[in-house]
Amino acid sequence: QVQLVESGGGLVQAGGSLRLSCAASGRTFSSYVMGWFRQAPGKEREFVAAVGSTTYTADSVKGRFTISRDNAKNTVDLQMSSLKPEDTAVYYCAAKIGDGSTWSKGSYGSWGQGTQVTVSS
Repeated sequence: QVQLVESGGGLVQAGGSLRLSCAASGRTFSSYVMGWFRQAPGKEREFVAAVGSTTYTADSVKGRFTISRDNAKNTVDLQMSSLKPEDTAVYYCAAKIGDGSTWSKGSYGSWGQGTQVTVSS
């Protein structure tokens, strides 16, 4: 399985921007659909965005967050703009395994350790 390490989280004021990055090990990175999920305290882990041959973005972040990947560098980034306090969560990078739904966390078999994003009002 692929090993994933996230970076780039932190504290930002509402309306600000952050860029998260996920570095992956392994020679088959380009074959994986890569996703970002987030989990706020007391809430379920939820889908944010994913990228394979196309991109998928949750309605809650559409127009504010952009996912991208660089297969030469084995990285997948999440550019977050116009951040809101409700975006506060631990953000996880994940690699999708198999043919399940791209929107479902159950379809992802490898996860990073997570990076905290805190948006102050």
